[in-house]
Amino acid sequence: MSIPFDRHIESFLEMMQVERGASPNTLDAYGRDLADFAEFLDGRGQSPLNAEGRSVAAYIARQAEIGMAARTQARRLSCLKQFYGFAFAERLRPDDPTANIDAPRLGRPLPKYLRKEEVTALLDAARALEGRDGILMTALMETLYATGLRVSELVSLPLSAVARDPNVLVVRGKGSKERMVPLSDPARAALIAWKAERETMVPKSRPSRWLFPSSGRLGHLTRSGFAKMLARAAVLAGLDPFKVSPHVLRHSFASHLLAGGADLRSVQEMLGHADIATTEIYTHLIDDEASRLVRAHHPLAAKKT
Repeated sequence: MSIPFDRHIESFLEMMQVERGASPNTLDAYGRDLADFAEFLDGRGQSPLNAEGRSVAAYIARQAEIGMAARTQARRLSCLKQFYGFAFAERLRPDDPTANIDAPRLGRPLPKYLRKEEVTALLDAARALEGRDGILMTALMETLYATGLRVSELVSLPLSAVARDPNVLVVRGKGSKERMVPLSDPARAALIAWKAERETMVPKSRPSRWLFPSSGRLGHLTRSGFAKMLARAAVLAGLDPFKVSPHVLRHSFASHLLAGGADLRSVQEMLGHADIATTEIYTHLIDDEASRLVRAHHPLAAKKT
């Protein structure tokens, strides 16, 4: 049974629109969340303005009971906290019933990555392209998979990064911090090939400081430009392009290194993570993969019929 929309909710939504510039989508989501909350309270003989703290807690608990995702629960609680902050500031009620209610813990999603054979298929597809496109795509993908650079770091590499025959790349990352990342032999060869091709396309009268120059505003290849190239390679490799992105290749680099026995601290330094806890998420990928292999291949893991 639906109930009339609470006038205090309407006042709150008007404030969000006028004072905080909330988008129509945000206002719509908040309106639906608060209407659902009001209907829940109606069954308890309460309204949003006179709801008790335990009723708010019961509402959030109910979201979990009906299988609502933790992120949705957290969003609904955030909405309620903002509503009651508004009600308290406007002196519509003397307290905030959400003050002692904590948001549900959000499980950190595991990064997506490609299997080694999928990466091989991508690289083979890039190498199979003829002409400048193939040389460029191969250089970009080999470098990304060999170094785990952020896509913004990759596309904005200066030409000076490969001024000599490169064994390592000096990368300027977040916070202008520099780090050295070793190159694999295939990546090194691909960059040398691209550097030679680049010299045929950049006129000496209009030199570019970028390793991957373009005629766009930035002067170098953009993130979206590389993402489109990667999607093309995915299609050629027979992979779902929606599951392949520059960041997925970065994740693949890290997970494959750790699976091969690399130590966590070295991977942290190559990725440019300030906190090793950020890098530790990749160990969960290795654990999940190991568990999958055991379930699939261990004789004692087979189900008895």
